[in-house]
Amino acid sequence: MKGYFLYILLLFNIFSFSQDVNFTSQDLAINTYVDGTLLTPNNIENPVLAIIIADSGPTDRNGNQNFQKNNAIKKLAESLSNQNIATFRYDKRIVKQIRKGNVSSKISFDDFITDANAVIDYFKSQNSYSKIVIIGHGQGSLVGMVASRDKADKFIALAGSGKSIDHVIIDQITQMDPALVRETERSFKLLRQGQVVKNYPQALSGILSPDLQAFMLSWMNYNPQELIKDLDIPILIISGTKDLQVPIVEAELLKAASSNAELKLIDNMNHVLFIIEGKELENSKSYNESFRPISSELITELVAFMNN
Repeated sequence: MKGYFLYILLLFNIFSFSQDVNFTSQDLAINTYVDGTLLTPNNIENPVLAIIIADSGPTDRNGNQNFQKNNAIKKLAESLSNQNIATFRYDKRIVKQIRKGNVSSKISFDDFITDANAVIDYFKSQNSYSKIVIIGHGQGSLVGMVASRDKADKFIALAGSGKSIDHVIIDQITQMDPALVRETERSFKLLRQGQVVKNYPQALSGILSPDLQAFMLSWMNYNPQELIKDLDIPILIISGTKDLQVPIVEAELLKAASSNAELKLIDNMNHVLFIIEGKELENSKSYNESFRPISSELITELVAFMNN
């Protein structure tokens, strides 16, 4: 009897879950480098398509890395598709390289832009969508600004920085260890001059080791304020007031640079789109807490902007 009850409960849970899903899922390989998942709303002809570009690091289509699992990007995509927005999210190309044990030493920030362009071109060629909207999260915001030009109908900067990456790092060093600021500034100045930086603060070895300097230089070459200023499409900038990585001043810099942008601040939302009621410990722990829901206010703002 107990087994029968559990069986009925399982069927009920499956049925309840299926009732909540308003989309179909399809895995797609756009090209050699880009694999992702397309969610298509049921019974909607020519929906809006949101292409979601993930944050920095070896981030997969769900928003996860090896030691960080929160499923934030997956939750974002599914929440939007349940509101009749088609979504496509994809693995960063380095994810596939890591899985194959063949990470390219020549990977560049420009490769991320190439991949985003390939995704946009693929879906534009389908002629199946009323609009194509780019949502760039974190580093993906900078990638999306470049890729959106002359291709996308709208752009959304989600927790995106308003400064080039070298200035972002200098700001972070200023907060963590002011004694390292002068050497950090010197290192980035040399890098911008095209020199190999040999003497840099040991604390920066994770970003300024010789094998990473070419990548960092390629990333530094893009200034988000200049890029967003020249983006002649409707723009939505969203930032959370509890973002530990990208303070709201970064969103304000982007807003000040663009006459086409509107800015929305979501109270208590952190970098991985969760609502945090407590302090920094809860915030940092949430990066690896996949049970948390993402902000419902975020979804409301995104859907309203895309459908307008």
